Amino acid sequence: MDQRICITTTLIQARFGEDVSLNELARSVNLSLSRFHHIFKAETGISPAQYLRAVRMEFAKKLLETSFLDVKQIMIRAGLKDRSHFERDFKANYGLTPTQCRSASQQLVHQLEPVLLTSRNRHRIAETAIE
Repeated sequence: MDQRICITTTLIQARFGEDVSLNELARSVNLSLSRFHHIFKAETGISPAQYLRAVRMEFAKKLLETSFLDVKQIMIRAGLKDRSHFERDFKANYGLTPTQCRSASQQLVHQLEPVLLTSRNRHRIAETAIE
């Protein structure tokens, strides 16, 4: 992969929660915005804006599945500003609204709880037997 694109994808992954400007990313690798867009899309198959949105969505999804933050707090941490756009884009990407995603992940955890507890008990019993 083109070194300039590696640099900008690393920057995006490190700073996606901030107000990242595509102009700023292009300047960081000494490219015009149009040239940056062209090279980025040729190397990754998607535009820089699509890549940034995908990184933000994946982060938001992880927080929905693993935290108790509300949707507004998750949006802020992911660098997203408009709730209706977020919900529409999230559903387009994952087939669920953010609220449905959280509910589904919580249901999965509740279904796995007995298995996890049983697994932990087996581990404790094994540790006790070894001592």
